[in-house]
Order: sequence, then C-alpha cells, then structure tokens
Amino acid sequence: MAKRRLPDLLYNPMSIFGGVLAAVCLLTIIFLTCVDLFQYQPPAYIGIISYVLLPVPLLLGLCVLVLGVLRERRRRLRGEAASRLLFTIDLNLPRQRAAMTLFSAVACIVLLFTAYGSYRVFEWTESVAFCGTTCHTVMEPEYTAYQGSPHARVKCVECHVGSGAGWYVRSKLSGAYQIYAVMTNVYPRPIPTPIQNLRPAQETCEQCHWPSHFSGEKKLVNRYFKSDEQNTPWTIALMMKIGGGNEARGPSGGIHWHMNIANEVRYVAVDTLHQNIPIVSIRNRKSGEVTEYVAESAAADAGKLRAQSWSTMDCIDCHNRPSHIYRPPMRIVDQSMAVGRISPALPHVREQGIAILSQPYATTAGAVDSIALQLRAFYASSYPLIAASQGALVDAAIAELQAQYRRNFFPTMNVKWSAYPNNIGHMTDLGCFRCHDGKHVSADGRRISKDCNSCHTIVYQGTEPVPQTLTVAGLPFQHPEDIGDAWQQTNCVECHSGL
Repeated sequence: MAKRRLPDLLYNPMSIFGGVLAAVCLLTIIFLTCVDLFQYQPPAYIGIISYVLLPVPLLLGLCVLVLGVLRERRRRLRGEAASRLLFTIDLNLPRQRAAMTLFSAVACIVLLFTAYGSYRVFEWTESVAFCGTTCHTVMEPEYTAYQGSPHARVKCVECHVGSGAGWYVRSKLSGAYQIYAVMTNVYPRPIPTPIQNLRPAQETCEQCHWPSHFSGEKKLVNRYFKSDEQNTPWTIALMMKIGGGNEARGPSGGIHWHMNIANEVRYVAVDTLHQNIPIVSIRNRKSGEVTEYVAESAAADAGKLRAQSWSTMDCIDCHNRPSHIYRPPMRIVDQSMAVGRISPALPHVREQGIAILSQPYATTAGAVDSIALQLRAFYASSYPLIAASQGALVDAAIAELQAQYRRNFFPTMNVKWSAYPNNIGHMTDLGCFRCHDGKHVSADGRRISKDCNSCHTIVYQGTEPVPQTLTVAGLPFQHPEDIGDAWQQTNCVECHSGL
C-alpha cells in the first residue's frame, strides 16, 4: 500500500467530505477575490459573497473534517477496525493512475465551469432584469417607471443596496419577508416607499453627484395649457438657484444649501412618508449655532415631538422619486401637448384628457379601451365636424393617452401619482412647503421663508409658446387664472392635486 502523506485519522468518509467542501469553497473565494481585485468595477455584491457568505460553508466543512477525525479516533480507542473507504486508490497500478489522471482533469474542468457559472448566476441576481422581471414581478410599476427615468442606466442594487456587508445583510433580511409576502400574496398594494431603510445619500447618490460643486443657476421652462376650448398655452420660465452651501464656490444660498455642507439640517416627521414635518433644526457647522423652528400648529406638543426619531436631511428628502416617477394627469397632458403628441388644435383636449386619465379603472386593458371610447364619443357628440375631418389627430391623442396610462398607472397594484408624493417642487404635492410654509418659527421669531425667490427667479410668464422677452431681475408670480391673492394664502396642492 502506498504511503499516506496525511495523518491516518483523516482517511475516513466524514473527514474527506468535509475537506472537499472546504477546498471547493476556498477555491471559489480565491476566484472571486481575484475578480474583485482585478476587475475595474466589480459587482456590488461580490465582496459579500467572498467574505461573508462563502466562509460559512468553508468553516462548516472544516468542522465536519475535525468531527470525522474525532469520530475515527474514538473508534480506534474502542478497538474497532479503522474506517474504510468504499474504494482504494493505488497509483502504482497503471490503470488506476490513468483513471485518476482522467478524473482529476475532468474534476478541474467541472470546478472551473461551476465557479464561472456560479459567478454568472450571482451577476444575474444583481441585474436590473432580475429585479424587474424574473423574481420581483410585483415590482412591474417600479420597473416600468425606472426604464424611462434619468437613472435608467444605474443598476437597482447600486442605490437600494450598494457595497459593503452591512447593507447587503440588511437588504436580504428585509427581502426574506418580501419573498414570503409574494408567495402568500399578502404584499401591500402599492408597494411602500422604503424611506426608513434606504442608505444615506452620501453613500449612494453622492458617488456620482457632488452637491458641494453645484453653483449658479439653471434655466427651466415649463409649458402649461389652460382648460378652455382653445387650450390656451401658458409658459413660465424660471432660473433655478441650484447653488449649495460651499462658500468656496460663491454665496452659500440656493437649493443645495440644504445639503449639509456648511449647515446640518435635521427634522422630525410624524408620518412615514415625511410629509408632515413639525420641527426643523439647523446647525451651522462653522459656529456650532443651532436654530430650531417649530410649526405654529405643533407648538403645544413640541416637547413630545423632540423625543421622537430625528432624520438628517439629504438628497432623498427632495429627490424622493429619482427613478420611479408616476406623473399626474395634468403633467402628462401638458407635456404631451407641449411636444406635439397631442394636438392643441383639438378643442378641450386638455380638459378631456385629464378627466379621462383621472377616472378609476379596474384593469389596464379596460382603461385602454375606455380611453379610446370616451375621447371618440366626446368629439363625435360635441364636435362632429372635427371628428370627421381630423380623425387622425383624435387617434394620435388616443394613442398618446393610452401609452401614458401604461407608463404611469397600474390598477392591479393601486399605483398612480397620488400613491407616491413627489417632493420636487410644490405644485401637485407639498414638496418644499413641508418646511417652507412661513409657519415654522424659531424662539427669536424668525421664520422659514416662503419667498418664491429663495429657490428660483421668474424670468418670463405668459401666453407666448416661446418667450420673446426675458428679464433677469425677476417677475412676481402671476397665476394663469385671475384668483386674486388666493395663491399667496394657500398651498398650490390644495387646488392642483394633479387633476
């Protein structure tokens, strides 16, 4: 018999199984570590697989190996015969040597392909297609919205998980219940926004966006239409003050002043969607001065509210729908008309389009059919000449409304614009006015301003589709309809609910 190079106690089935398991895991860890070291942008999960998950079966294999040795030792001490393998390998025999060589070569090839295949499976599980179509079928609304978003080329895991073991484990623990909820059909409809368990924006958003370098102003032109027969256009051009709190790049005013560069902004929210914010605290990082603003309606409960959980403001507090945007009917129709996919020449098309999209429908298929029937019926009864002579324009409007419905409404999941408040702006949701309502007061009487010019300057507003005259001095806001000073006394969302 050939001389054994390892201790004799290791030659038992249990120890050999444990040793093989540990060896396979070790080789896989080495393979993934090489990928992590030499690939320019390794996948977000690769370090977790290599350094957190695979060491578990490796240690298990080593434990089994040791248990096999202890078990074999006890057998020997009791005087029992040594454990025997089901086969004996003697490399001195030419036939066994050839068979062993062939087996080793095949095993190495299988191991190589298994490691590569496992890695490809791992890559697939962190792909956008996996998140949106393969496993998370209930995420159809989010996947559809994501495909048309500004972040359509950013993988889901880069924002929802990111790198590092801690957040990977947290996401998978959360995902365990989600799998159960899907299998038992008890998941919520709509899926709630994961505000409470998202990573800080400094670890996700700011890997690409750099708030401390935002400066100056950015022109924004919004085209709206009135709900009259002529669909009268109304254009408003704004200069958005996108500067931040980095004094080295100019004055520290502007929208990104909030981004915790020179000042730390913290707040207390009393609802899960952070729409009701009764207390705001601002700390000047240079002087250390802290100013607290309390909503007038919450002054009596301020002490109790201070004891609640505080949040530190970051990108997601305003950009809370960066990749999953569901637009309200008003925005949909205005934008479709502005780019010509719905012709403003069709009388009352804005009013009708908004009304049709705003109705509840049980299914997407039913909504698509109803959109066509309702719009054709309106023009056939109210404007028969237009229905007869401009049927192509009506058909184009129907096609656009149907396409927009499929992108923004998902009846089976109860998903539409009103299910997810959008904090950018302040027209169809509270947005800025959650804090900038003029009703948050400090102890010395200062208020968080509601002045429009804090964030933007109006350089043009009126009925010209393309502004001909601009002013850099800024204009006072003029409401498209004559409502007096009512717009100064109420928030936009109280009238503009998206309908």
